[in-house]
Amino acid sequence: MSEQAGPGAEPDPTASPAPGAEPPVGPGHAEPAPPAEAGADAGGASARIAELEDLWRRTAAEVDNLRKRCAAQVGQAEAAARAAGAREWLPVIDNLERALAYARADPATIIDGVQGVRDQALDVVARLGYPRREDQGTRFDPARHDAVATRADPGAENGSVLEVVRPAYGDGDHQLRPAQVVVAKGG
Repeated sequence: MSEQAGPGAEPDPTASPAPGAEPPVGPGHAEPAPPAEAGADAGGASARIAELEDLWRRTAAEVDNLRKRCAAQVGQAEAAARAAGAREWLPVIDNLERALAYARADPATIIDGVQGVRDQALDVVARLGYPRREDQGTRFDPARHDAVATRADPGAENGSVLEVVRPAYGDGDHQLRPAQVVVAKGG
């Protein structure tokens, strides 16, 4: 009695393939032999590999050159920013020299000169993006203030800034430095 293969049965590996059918491929079956042109394809593949390696090396060189150009441009931009900042301070230096020259002639004028130069310096810092903050009377904030002392003061709210020892410049992410402050403590 012969067994007939059903739809889920595995094919018989000893059976010969039907005429015009492709030979089976898979476990237990050998791969078909490569065509005779395989040697020619290997030479073409080697040429293609060499071409791609050359393209890769050129691209790597271009990326390296771009990195070097960007680094040079960043350096130039930093130098330009430093020069612009220094240029902002030149009038302050000029006015300090004038104040010192006038102080020799009339020592009483030095106070007015120094106050004028201080105001000019504050203006320069503000134009550079770091205005002076007035923190006296505000609530102590460790992100904005460095407490250097505490002091009991019955007229002040606990945790408020009683005195600014050293002022702050800038705010938030653009804070140049925090304020050093004396903080009110409860009695």
